[in-house]
Amino acid sequence: MRQLPQVIQEERRLTGISHQAAYKSDMALIMTCSTSFFSLLLLLAFALPAAAEDRELVDKGRYIFQLANCYACHTDVENDGADLAGGRALETDFGTFYTPNITPDQATGIGAWTDEQFITALTRGTAPDGRHYYPSFPYLSYRDMTEEDMLALKAYLFSQPAVSEPNKPHVLAWYLSQPTLVLWKYLNDWLGAGTAESTSRGDYLINTLGHCNECHTPRNRLGMLQMQHRLQGNESLSAPDISPTPAGIGNWSDEELTDLFRYGALPDGDYVADHMGEVVDYSTSQWSDEDLIEAIRYLRPKKN
Repeated sequence: MRQLPQVIQEERRLTGISHQAAYKSDMALIMTCSTSFFSLLLLLAFALPAAAEDRELVDKGRYIFQLANCYACHTDVENDGADLAGGRALETDFGTFYTPNITPDQATGIGAWTDEQFITALTRGTAPDGRHYYPSFPYLSYRDMTEEDMLALKAYLFSQPAVSEPNKPHVLAWYLSQPTLVLWKYLNDWLGAGTAESTSRGDYLINTLGHCNECHTPRNRLGMLQMQHRLQGNESLSAPDISPTPAGIGNWSDEELTDLFRYGALPDGDYVADHMGEVVDYSTSQWSDEDLIEAIRYLRPKKN
């Protein structure tokens, strides 16, 4: 160990480095290392809280994703489609709609969308390129989402694997086109056929995120929701009456409604199937106990 300084001195003598120059060189090296070390600490000090905040936003978005049941519509489960890559067929009286790819793929999904474009799609039913979405996409319900929830949902979707899967074109009746859709949206807003602004957590869960009206409220011949018959069933979709009346769920107990949301169980011992079965599997079975209580309270208010 004592020979080490002599070796260093000999090396410096042979290379012509003076003690003063060597000292300055050593100090410069120490300062450089110290600066780099403290820079790294500073970077970590800012990066770790930011990463935790991003993780928290993604986790919140995952729950919004479950509340809104995005998986069932945007995944072609029947044909073993990739998660959220779209392609699921939605058959209606107006033709067959195919759901789009909502993975963060830059070319075929929504990976190139800005926050503003994402919000515009959810609230106005308009794509980044200006095209109008058909109301098979429930933007009329989603437009009452809070901006915080929309951005959390976007953060979660952008955290998922990107899948390159081109969207399938709709197969619709001859009279449906972008110009007629613009007219439809104008008439729908003018007639006030959309959903009303949420007034409670239960209202927000059922009418906005859960978009229950889209299936359980009847539509007129133009495909507009008949909100005067809200949640009273839609025969064309085989969606039952879930209004708080004897014809609907007015006589159900809280326990029976809980069993429906949690397990898909009906009061007669049977279980829901088809689309409602998917709603239970991918959405309502994942709801928190607090949200489930609020949803039931809204659907079947206590009588005074």
